[in-house]
Parts: sequence; C-alpha cells; structure tokens
Amino acid sequence: MDILYLLIPLSVLLVLMIVGVFGWAINNGQLDDLEREGGRILEEASGVDEGQSPPSDAREESRTLSQR
Repeated sequence: MDILYLLIPLSVLLVLMIVGVFGWAINNGQLDDLEREGGRILEEASGVDEGQSPPSDAREESRTLSQR
C-alpha cells in the first residue's frame, strides 16, 4: 500500500510530460500536414529532398558514370 504514495505522483508526472510533448508538437507544426507525408513515401524520388544537394560520393559516382 505504501508503494501507491510513489506510483501515483510518478504517473501524474508522466501524464503531464506526455501532455506537454503533445502540446509542443501541435504548436510547432509537427501535425500540420499528415496527408502529404503519407503520400511522400509513395513518390519515386532519387533519395534527395528538394533544396538538398546529393552527397559528394553520389556526385562523384554520377560524374564517373557519365564520362564512360
């Protein structure tokens, strides 16, 4: 019975932490556009997001392949 004095406050703290993280995710836009993210995995892409350049190894490989 004495363990309840420890477990109840710990569970309340855990719930408050979960609510805090969920609130942070909502306020920072983590859950704004779920449909686009679900469809993104179905798109055929070269593995590079828009605005990013491919790694230097990939650039060197593409140069050597195009020179052949």
